[in-house]
Amino acid sequence: MVRIKSRYPNLPPIYITENGAAGNDQCIEGKVEDEQRQRYLQQHLLALDRAIERGVNVHGYFAWSLMDNFEWAFGYNQRFGIVHVDYQTQKRTLKQSAIAYRNMLLARSEENKNG
Repeated sequence: MVRIKSRYPNLPPIYITENGAAGNDQCIEGKVEDEQRQRYLQQHLLALDRAIERGVNVHGYFAWSLMDNFEWAFGYNQRFGIVHVDYQTQKRTLKQSAIAYRNMLLARSEENKNG
């Protein structure tokens, strides 16, 4: 994004509309350990933060996807969401990536409040 900004300085604001990773997530005893997705999101959000610090005009970021669902290329075989869906019962369980994402947002909100 920094390279694009330097090449095209008059870009409109950037919105990242889909960023995430697929995995073979399983809910075991009420928890979904999706460390790979958690690391993936953390690395991308840190890179995004550095780009913003370097002047890239980012107005929005959206994790892909909120909940596990049908995906055209993989059907129901891969899990994409940060919220696990039990397809039989429709029960939703926050994955570790969702909890980490929530905690990061809360921490940033507190930082912004405190200046």
